[in-house]
Amino acid sequence: MLNSPARYGAVAMTLHWLIAAAIIGMLILGKYMHELDDNDPNKFALYQLHKSTGITILTLSVLRLVWRLVNVVPPLPAHMPAWERWAAHASHFLLYFFTIAIPLSGWAMVSASPLGVPTIWYRVFEVPHLPGLQGLEDQEGVEESLEETHELLGNLLIVLLIVHVGAALKHHFWDRDSVLRRMIPFTRVE
Repeated sequence: MLNSPARYGAVAMTLHWLIAAAIIGMLILGKYMHELDDNDPNKFALYQLHKSTGITILTLSVLRLVWRLVNVVPPLPAHMPAWERWAAHASHFLLYFFTIAIPLSGWAMVSASPLGVPTIWYRVFEVPHLPGLQGLEDQEGVEESLEETHELLGNLLIVLLIVHVGAALKHHFWDRDSVLRRMIPFTRVE
């Protein structure tokens, strides 16, 4: 369950892959929803799914961050140059930032909307709006600003994910080290 000096434990791996799958699904869904006609009968349900999954990603990301702070993190291979170590740490910091900031910006956008449409988490319970964003003088302007921020962060995350996956594959196929294997369940790490 716990991380070891050689690899990530079951909790970290499960959170990593759940969040990764949810984020990829959300990015695809977000791009798809954005292009739908306002009269599309599926649009409302897809937005509710998007919002529910965003709240789930936010929750899982906070749990993952807490888990990382209280567990040992397997060290990077000794052969890695300093610039690559710095890039790895910076990209992980940015991944945590985006997986928390993007859902928060979406939640803030929904909270600022003059429409006041509630978020019903997977049709189970209503997620309250963030305080202080209802009844603003320029609610539409705030909502639009938050929407632009949400979309920009999502697009930046796409770039970061490409870099992250590319780096993991580089370590696996080019460097032939354990960086990727230590996050893959049921693999051996020397």
